[in-house]
Amino acid sequence: MQWRDLKARLLEAGSARISGEPADDFIAKSTAGPGAGGLGSVFFSMGSHRVKLAVNPASAIEIAHRGGGVAELYFEDQQIPGRLIRPGLHCPDQAFITVTESCIFSCRYCSVPRLHGKRKTVGEIMDLVESVRHRVSAISLTSGVAGSIENEEAYVCEVIRHLLFFDLPIGVSIYPAEKTPEKLFALGVAEVKFNIEAATPVLFAEMCPGLDYDRLWRVLDRSVELFGKGRVFSNVIIGLGENDAEMEACINQLTSHGVIPVLRPLNPVAGCTGASRPSAERLKHIYAMHSRALAAAGLDPTIALTMCTNCAGCDLVPGRDE
Repeated sequence: MQWRDLKARLLEAGSARISGEPADDFIAKSTAGPGAGGLGSVFFSMGSHRVKLAVNPASAIEIAHRGGGVAELYFEDQQIPGRLIRPGLHCPDQAFITVTESCIFSCRYCSVPRLHGKRKTVGEIMDLVESVRHRVSAISLTSGVAGSIENEEAYVCEVIRHLLFFDLPIGVSIYPAEKTPEKLFALGVAEVKFNIEAATPVLFAEMCPGLDYDRLWRVLDRSVELFGKGRVFSNVIIGLGENDAEMEACINQLTSHGVIPVLRPLNPVAGCTGASRPSAERLKHIYAMHSRALAAAGLDPTIALTMCTNCAGCDLVPGRDE
């Protein structure tokens, strides 16, 4: 089975149970997004390829850990040798940190507002990065919104000023105010990700009440002007109710603006509990659309330094999952 076919089928399933030797050092915990609050996830790799799967003792997929990261994936009567990758923070090779683990908004696909998490102090964040400094090549930041969008932006900017000490590329994904791109660019941030989340404005309004769809597009356009093509990203969730034509139109709109789409299979939690994860066949079909659109726009996801496109664990990424 080719890697892309295997990864699509694993992403359709979304989880694995872990057996064998203790694997605690290989389990990453999420404090942001749909995966927040769960049992954690593991990154299974074959060579340079990787996939992230949630830990679920009831999963039909098994990863047997033989020790030291050596592992075997048992899937549909196949035994597939590979490795578990030890994460930096949240994902391999990066210190990917959630600054504020709570949010005043209630996006339907996101678990964070229900968890009432805390805001990390600057000192806590510096200590976290220091703890993995020897095995990461980038720092990535995301954040909920504790009080106001503007207050969160100001706090994240203060965090960044301290993180410059590590002299690593920094990627940032927060809900933006109007001038967020200018402020992050002035601080020397390498890449930004501002998420339109849904393939159509109607779905966005349904899924993200209280957030401003038009502002996100203005901020994305300004970010491309400042950071350049290939350094600006936007999540789009696959499976919120869009059809393939709507998804293709959204992908083409983003790439035509110089933005690399990050196409994330729905994790059916929070207000989306009961929905289905997208099928492997649909993920591969959208991957083909994605590949064509990126090529036509001259965008290359493989140059990403930070955040989700650099990791490529949760999504099928053209150039990474060939």
